[in-house]
Amino acid sequence: MTTIKFQLETLSCPSCIKKIENTLNKQVGVQEAKVLFNSSKVKTEYDETIVTADQLEKLITKLGYPVLSKK
Repeated sequence: MTTIKFQLETLSCPSCIKKIENTLNKQVGVQEAKVLFNSSKVKTEYDETIVTADQLEKLITKLGYPVLSKK
């Protein structure tokens, strides 16, 4: 398993958190996705043999939340 953190623009509401977490947690290969509201980060643990960081980033961006950085 690999862990990555995506830095997003400021999140403004609890529904944003649910939307992101639900989408990522449904993705095959994702073990757990957790949004850290105060820091606007998404911590994701995933199997890199099944899904890539770029694919996860695209899912977040598609929801309307630009990714500023990832590490």
